[in-house]
Amino acid sequence: MTRVLVVEDDPQLVRALVINMQARQYGVDPAPDGATALRLAAMRRPDVVVLDLGLPDMDGVDVIKALRGWTRVPILVLSARRASDEKVAALDAGADDYMTKPFSMDELPARLRAAVRRTEAVAPETVEVITEDFTIDLVAKTAMRAPGVYVRLTPTEWHLLEILVSNPGRLITQKQLLQEVWGASQSNKTNYLRVYMAQLRRKLESDPAHPRHLITEPGMGYRFER
Repeated sequence: MTRVLVVEDDPQLVRALVINMQARQYGVDPAPDGATALRLAAMRRPDVVVLDLGLPDMDGVDVIKALRGWTRVPILVLSARRASDEKVAALDAGADDYMTKPFSMDELPARLRAAVRRTEAVAPETVEVITEDFTIDLVAKTAMRAPGVYVRLTPTEWHLLEILVSNPGRLITQKQLLQEVWGASQSNKTNYLRVYMAQLRRKLESDPAHPRHLITEPGMGYRFER
């Protein structure tokens, strides 16, 4: 049974979430504040965390940072905060996904299933990523469009691609990519990303103008989808 830690201080919403998730065979642990959430996370070891950012005792971003100090459990933010910079702050802190309130009770379980699948997909033994358009070998550091047809990638292109395909389905922010590939001093050079992502799409996507695998999340970052 998949166990979900729900960190939310609105009793009515917590009740709705618990009923909805239990009906779908999830085990649910509710936490009304950040301190309780961190204690339950350590005790119960949930498979996924659903987290509101506006908690009574601490900001949800600080909860994310505290969790990321010791666990890679998927974190789905469920918040009324809609500003792009607040979403980016949560994702930069280590959240895996972000939904804004109000939200669909049918969409939430789908997001939870996807988060759990992504965690399973990035197991250490994963060495090859296969899509309908290309295959990436993370050990040999090669990319193929078809069997035996290798794609030549520059070191920078490979670095970007490796980060994305190693985190399937997860939104990687512009800031995270820039800092990882070019260093902290270049964390505002978003034009770098646009140029290199366009190059990767031309080399790997069957239709670069309508990519299926190297996806842009406008104003936020990029996501790899199988």
